[in-house]
Amino acid sequence: MGYRSLKECVDDLSASGQLVRIDDEIDARLEAAAVHRRVYRAGGPALYFSRVRGSKFPMVSNLFGTIERARYLFRDSLEGVRRIIKAKIDPVAVLKSPLRGISMLRPAISMLPRLVRSGPVLAHSTSIENLPLQVSWPDDGGAFVTLPQVYTEDVAAPGIDKSNLGMYRIQLTGNQYERNREVGLHYQLHRGIGVHHTAAIQAAVPFRVNIFVGGPPAMNLAAVMPLPEGFSELRFAGALNGRRVRMIRQQGALPIHADADFCIVGTVDPDRKLPEGPFGDHLGYYSLAHDFPVLRVEKVWHREGAIWPFTVVGRPPQEDTVFGQLIHELTGPVIPTVIPGVRAVHAVDASGVHPLLLAVGSERYVPFDETARPAELLTQANAILGQGQLSLAKYLWICRDQDDLQLDIHEVDKFLMHMLRRVDWKRDLHFQTCTTIDTLDYSGGALNEGSKVVIAAVGPPRRELPTAVPGDLHLPDGYCDPLVGIPGVLVVQGPPYEVDTLRTSLAKEYPEGETIGGFPLVIVVDDSRFCSQSLNNLLWVTFTRSNPAADIHGTGVFVDQKHWGCRGSLVIDARSKPHHAPVLEEDPAVEKRVDRLGAAGGPLHGVI
Repeated sequence: MGYRSLKECVDDLSASGQLVRIDDEIDARLEAAAVHRRVYRAGGPALYFSRVRGSKFPMVSNLFGTIERARYLFRDSLEGVRRIIKAKIDPVAVLKSPLRGISMLRPAISMLPRLVRSGPVLAHSTSIENLPLQVSWPDDGGAFVTLPQVYTEDVAAPGIDKSNLGMYRIQLTGNQYERNREVGLHYQLHRGIGVHHTAAIQAAVPFRVNIFVGGPPAMNLAAVMPLPEGFSELRFAGALNGRRVRMIRQQGALPIHADADFCIVGTVDPDRKLPEGPFGDHLGYYSLAHDFPVLRVEKVWHREGAIWPFTVVGRPPQEDTVFGQLIHELTGPVIPTVIPGVRAVHAVDASGVHPLLLAVGSERYVPFDETARPAELLTQANAILGQGQLSLAKYLWICRDQDDLQLDIHEVDKFLMHMLRRVDWKRDLHFQTCTTIDTLDYSGGALNEGSKVVIAAVGPPRRELPTAVPGDLHLPDGYCDPLVGIPGVLVVQGPPYEVDTLRTSLAKEYPEGETIGGFPLVIVVDDSRFCSQSLNNLLWVTFTRSNPAADIHGTGVFVDQKHWGCRGSLVIDARSKPHHAPVLEEDPAVEKRVDRLGAAGGPLHGVI
């Protein structure tokens, strides 16, 4: 059975040798996050910080630091959750196998939340300033809750079944927030909480919010799970934990998770927005300060022996990478039932997840033709971009499975090479302009604004991919140090960015639309050596620093019936632009303090 509390989970990990206890005093400002990052990179254990400067509450992190540990946390329930998902895919299969139906009974019962009168979380109350005020990056705007479970209900249809549990940014201190009375609530446009907030505004009633921290780890995974709208995350958490989620009934207020370690109770001020941020985010940059809703804090509850869990986000991979991997393992089989014809979708973690999607579809409605142009793939691409968080993608590369049945969508370099051998830049680029993108993505120049491109390619290979830079390569003035990223991709170092200079220089250098050194794809960057050092560097720079409609150029450009294409090489300008957010950098002085923890005799000796 699953864990009844976070402490039970911590004790289990400790007993099984998967957690290290640090009794040295650790500062929640920068130091705890720096330790976490170092241990995560080393593939190390979960971390328990028993002495946190300025707070009586211990902290724990890196619970999900490896996929093996994440599976261990849910070892008793993963198979049951998979069976439930499979039943939704093919209920007839369950009916044909009565024993399988019986085996699903326990996880199905666990999905039913249980209303109770009281619970451990209501044992004590405190104030915001007494919590561990974790700051992850030097220029963060204040302390943040990094593993919040934000609970809301639809005022038009109140109750647990219509509730939403999401992981949204909560800023505890800094900026103009009234100390202990106000916290920042940052959520993106597409999130379930936004639907609930809108309904409350339209009904002119208070928008109540409960923020749970801690409790069984299943609650954290449920809060980030891309579930269908209207499907309660509490049901999923119960199935994943193998225990019904206990919710304390509150007269005239939202229910509270009985087994949470902490609960911040509040109401969104309908007339007040304040700057929230900056915050070091999952793209590897600071999301800047923008006006977001303010939560008026009414109560802060905590259980006896409460533990404050946290994570750290930043340039991937980080701990949230494991969240994504586990979610894919659970939901991957559902993709073909949600989007007919699509075999697989992969949000590429190295690019910051949302900027780059890879997909494998199929052409089913016409006789298979090796020379055909993409047809149904474009329908499938539109369907993908209409699905929840997938709608945030900027670049979607999609191929058909008939061209290579063995193609593995998770081998990103091989997938891109498959595409580059087949793509026809004259026909296979399909743009969506003046649209919304990820709130945290600043490549578009304004909050939530940017563009998308679908690259769909089918058929037999049309070219061999070059693997070396030709000696007679000609580049525009100011562009230098060409290196091969992967076969077919040339990385070129450009001068500091200026609007339109790349487009005009390419037109002058290649007026007839020749390919640049035979490479179908050219990436212009600030540092070509950095980008060519690893595939992760190349993906991160290319797809987090470019806005398709503004930054895709090419040789031999044309527009035909409002379709944009090019006859030679496609060129992506992935240089830093003036409107981009700053890159995250660690504090050297803090890193030296972490070094001491890993020295001989330190609690992390042999770990980092």
